[in-house]
Amino acid sequence: MGDAGTAERIAAAALAILVKEGAQAVTMRRVAAAAGVTAMATYRHYPNREALLRKVADDAFAEIGRDWGHHAGAGDLETRLHRLSEDFLDFALGKPNLYRFLLTDRRDEARRFPEDFRDGSSPAFSPVLEAVEQAIREGLLRPGDPIEITLAVTMPVVGLVQFYLGGRIGLSEQDFRALCARTVERVLDGTRK
Repeated sequence: MGDAGTAERIAAAALAILVKEGAQAVTMRRVAAAAGVTAMATYRHYPNREALLRKVADDAFAEIGRDWGHHAGAGDLETRLHRLSEDFLDFALGKPNLYRFLLTDRRDEARRFPEDFRDGSSPAFSPVLEAVEQAIREGLLRPGDPIEITLAVTMPVVGLVQFYLGGRIGLSEQDFRALCARTVERVLDGTRK
């Protein structure tokens, strides 16, 4: 396996540890052992833990962008938002440690509101923004700043996920998903024309 293959193997090992145990468990020594390389080999590809975690984050966001893009144009507004919400919940509930690392942990290189959201840099936010922009153009939603309307639609679910993952919502996953769907619908009701 060549140099690029080793770098990818190291990143994959870091991701596996992060998904299973959280970002705090990712150390260069642990990653090296999991990847079957020496610690020095790890440092040849990634100068430090932050660079390795940045690669993991970039790869994870790229995967999210590929996976979530197929719902961007399918169906009416409610259907599109429901499907995008389900994609988000599949990710957040299926890989809670990765979700926390990407969306809630403090990271210097994390995307920032509003500039990184307005320019389409967020693979999770952008498909919802596109659906909201189209709904405004079609007269389904009241005129307003699309990015702020998208924020209003998405943030209640993000907050509910935080409570759910923190053990503060005592519902089954199925009931929790239904609560999220009803919450999005309530927010949409307040933005419809």
